[in-house]
Amino acid sequence: MNSESEHPSPGLSRAAAVRVLVVEDFAAFRQFICLALGKRSDLQVIGEAADGSEAVQKAVELRPDLILMDIGLPSLNGIQAARQIRELVPESKIIFLSQESSAEVVQEALSLGAQGYVVKANARRELFPTIEKMIS
Repeated sequence: MNSESEHPSPGLSRAAAVRVLVVEDFAAFRQFICLALGKRSDLQVIGEAADGSEAVQKAVELRPDLILMDIGLPSLNGIQAARQIRELVPESKIIFLSQESSAEVVQEALSLGAQGYVVKANARRELFPTIEKMIS
């Protein structure tokens, strides 16, 4: 008998915490996000990355359920990293968390298949509702 159900019932879908990879080059903001996520039992930070190349590598290695990613990253920017991640780990969902708020950048990010876009200045108010929409 297989103990892992292939078809979890709706009541069980929230039993396991959503596994999150946080990608942010500014260490203080990355720490703030990880601490905020850590206060929730339904979210588990499984890794952190400080640049786009590391984000791709960690996404492949850890296969997170959700990636919170900045756009202004060293080595590969968040858009370039997301493009690679979409090909290598298509099951991971991406929410961009960036100070960039231009309509063109937001549109490009969402056209990659990202599940959401939160401007850092609005993170306190908008991050968790955006995550909620993605995991519900």
